[in-house]
Amino acid sequence: MKSMTAFFIHPQSFDWGALRWEMRSVNHRYLELHFKLPDAAKSLEPAIREAIKPFLARGKVELNLHLSPTQNTQDFSLNQPLLTGLTDAINQIQAALPEATQMNPVELLKWPGLVETDTENSVHTDDILAALNNGLSEFDQIRQREGEALSQIIHEKLQAMREHLTQARQLLPGIRQHYADQLKQRIAEHTDTLDEGRFHQEIAIQAQKMDVAEELDRLETHLDEVERLRHEPGLVGRRLDFLMQELNREANTLGSKSIDSRTAQIGVELKVLIEQIREQVQNIE
Repeated sequence: MKSMTAFFIHPQSFDWGALRWEMRSVNHRYLELHFKLPDAAKSLEPAIREAIKPFLARGKVELNLHLSPTQNTQDFSLNQPLLTGLTDAINQIQAALPEATQMNPVELLKWPGLVETDTENSVHTDDILAALNNGLSEFDQIRQREGEALSQIIHEKLQAMREHLTQARQLLPGIRQHYADQLKQRIAEHTDTLDEGRFHQEIAIQAQKMDVAEELDRLETHLDEVERLRHEPGLVGRRLDFLMQELNREANTLGSKSIDSRTAQIGVELKVLIEQIREQVQNIE
């Protein structure tokens, strides 16, 4: 079980300079990736996506890369096609406007993409991707720890729900007997003699309508499945979310069928706990 919500910063130094990967993720139905890369590293986006796939299956992810080349090791060159195009454009402008101020070459160097640094070479590419993999390993460990914390919270809520189910089961015999006594008294008040056959038939019919034992059994089954998924590796978030819907449905039925305020209150308490678990489940991959 892993959390979809996590954050990490991974700095790393090399002979050519340093870099820093920053990554944050939040819960999302699918995997949604957003990158903020320096111009020199934008061509690496496909490779970065491939590197992320083994680590993430769901979540909205923001990944930022910061490059800091050492000044005395940073070679550069000019983008010759772009320089030619800019020079031609400047010559045309000067021909049309001979009195215009001539372009300062230093200003021309500020044109986006004209100056190319060596951060695009293969050595740096390998370093960038290797650092990303190191960071992703750290990120995965963080998500694992967060997932274990969420799992423990869910376990505690499950235990509280089981206690409520046990309490409800203990109340059922007394509730059934109390209802039978009330029904017997009402029949006796309206008739001189009590038809035992009719009485027991009526008890059976009403008991079937109001008996919540089946709902308690289904709730227990769903809790067992949630507990099992807590220990299952891989993607369990969507299955847990489905079980929360089923648990909530059974808790609603329990409350609507209850003829006793105590079991009705148990239904309310169960719904509160289910919602608390569901909030945690939203963060599980």
